Amino acid sequence: MSTVTAAARAHADDLAAFVAASPSSFHAAQEVARRLTDAGFTALDEQEGWPAQPGGRYLVVRDGAVLAWVVPASATPTTPVRVFGAHSDSPAFKLKPRPTTGRLGWLQAGVEIYGGPLLNSWLDRELRLAGRLVLDDGTTVLAATGSLLRLPQLAIHLDREANDHLALDKQTQTQPVWGLGSADSADLMGELADAAGVDAARIRGYDVVTADAARGAVFGSGDVFFASGRLDDLASVHAGVVALERAADGFDADHIAMLAVFDHEEVGSATRSGAAGPFLAEVIERVQLALGADRSEQLRGLAASWCVSSDVGHSVHPNYAHKHDPVVQPVLGSGPILKINANQRYATDAVGAAAWNGWCEAAGVRSQEFVSHNGVPCGSTIGPITATRLGIRTVDVGIPILSMHSARELAGVSDLHDLALVAEELFRR
Repeated sequence: MSTVTAAARAHADDLAAFVAASPSSFHAAQEVARRLTDAGFTALDEQEGWPAQPGGRYLVVRDGAVLAWVVPASATPTTPVRVFGAHSDSPAFKLKPRPTTGRLGWLQAGVEIYGGPLLNSWLDRELRLAGRLVLDDGTTVLAATGSLLRLPQLAIHLDREANDHLALDKQTQTQPVWGLGSADSADLMGELADAAGVDAARIRGYDVVTADAARGAVFGSGDVFFASGRLDDLASVHAGVVALERAADGFDADHIAMLAVFDHEEVGSATRSGAAGPFLAEVIERVQLALGADRSEQLRGLAASWCVSSDVGHSVHPNYAHKHDPVVQPVLGSGPILKINANQRYATDAVGAAAWNGWCEAAGVRSQEFVSHNGVPCGSTIGPITATRLGIRTVDVGIPILSMHSARELAGVSDLHDLALVAEELFRR
């Protein structure tokens, strides 16, 4: 029977707190910045000049994305970068314009589906709203409610075939309830304004999504399981933050250690704060310019750089084994995964596999491989996007989970901790 270490349990407890503080991508970026600022990092403004001397710890936030890095005192114009990449968004429901709706005495929220959520998993659980509000003077404030909404399922008595086939209409059957009364005399934005401590009349724009209101929890025999919303991909974000905090103390590596947290991965990454946008390239260039690099030296630095793209992958499912490769079957609790795809949906190649296995060995961590069943095509990650945008050698990794894109996903406690250990090794070596 498997059990977990005290260190792994403590890591899971800290992840639960991190997820609770990060119900939206904007909150996640803010929480990363808060934790790293508390650890001695300096927040920079994109519109200001940046420090030119080697050494130091810095971060910059762009909307729901954040980049943080540590520059060694010995840095030169050709010093390479070690990037640990992840994303801050998750599948959810996003508020539409004029979101206060309802009928038949019920107040409902007008929402649009964001990404590819497992719709049925959002039924019959308490939800919160979270995101950013932009006010009439151009300032941005973050807002997060407590438990406020619910998508109530139709009773079995009214749909006798629900257990045989349940398919939700994405327009008419995914609008959650949040109160009783008439929509003409209610204001959902007022709930968000109250949560942010601002006047609802001042709100001129908003990006607001739903999140599971329940806190992450450790459970199972030997405390081997961890269930939470937004593990895809806050599990990787949290591992990267923990690793960078630890690696920053006494940092003397021959590379720049960088955490890259992007937004909008679940909808294609093609935004100013997504992996397909210019954020990472611009920050790396500014760091290189601050070190005095010319164009040739910039390219030399990139040629020696690495990106480890970390996202969740599928554990073999005991009830659906036929959906997985019959030989390569990663399982919770047996270590992080190396993600491989012949069609380059993942960026891993032989060189990347060798490097990843070396980092795992140095960290004392077991690793598993993941490959899709030939009849069940896999998704993709920020890995191929980053490799294409910057030409940095990239390897795709992560942790195995069940219930991917559910409102509440399932991970192994030891895998969460092991991923942070390998990320720290990446930063230090």
